[in-house]
Amino acid sequence: MVASISEVRRVREILEEAKAELREEKIPFDEDLEVGIMVEVPSAALLAEHLAKEVDFFSIGTNDLSQYTVAADRTNARVSSLADAFHPAVLRLIRQVVEAAHASGIWTGVCGEMAGDPLAAPILVGLGVDELSMNPRSIPDVKQAISTFTVQEAQAIAEEVLSLDSPEAVRESVAKMIKVTK
Repeated sequence: MVASISEVRRVREILEEAKAELREEKIPFDEDLEVGIMVEVPSAALLAEHLAKEVDFFSIGTNDLSQYTVAADRTNARVSSLADAFHPAVLRLIRQVVEAAHASGIWTGVCGEMAGDPLAAPILVGLGVDELSMNPRSIPDVKQAISTFTVQEAQAIAEEVLSLDSPEAVRESVAKMIKVTK
């Protein structure tokens, strides 16, 4: 899990060393290999503006980002329900990461359960997420959900839910605004 810029810089150094070895051994490789990071902890999300200058893309891991944002272990039955990607604090971090990425000219994907949730689709599209990575079984439902709104409607939905105070309020608000079949 990337938590600081120094980690990314060290990985870049190691990657350059590996490339130099491959060149020396005349082993072909992709010189333009894209390097990205998983944004899974709040420190990475909060440093996104700086991290975006060091990488080619972000992939937001919503399962881990949710649990670390609200300090609720997903594997602990007593608190796992608190680790909710629809939590407004998590959504605000996602927005911050996407905005930082776009300001630096890089793309942002989302993976984790949220990416495959049709109810999350308008929020993520509205926040400007460029790519969703999901289980293939989720594709038809998410595709259907996305077909029910325009980008402008998704932006309005995202803006509205960012002002809410709970995951339940976010889900209720989105459900009222779009028609999702499951």
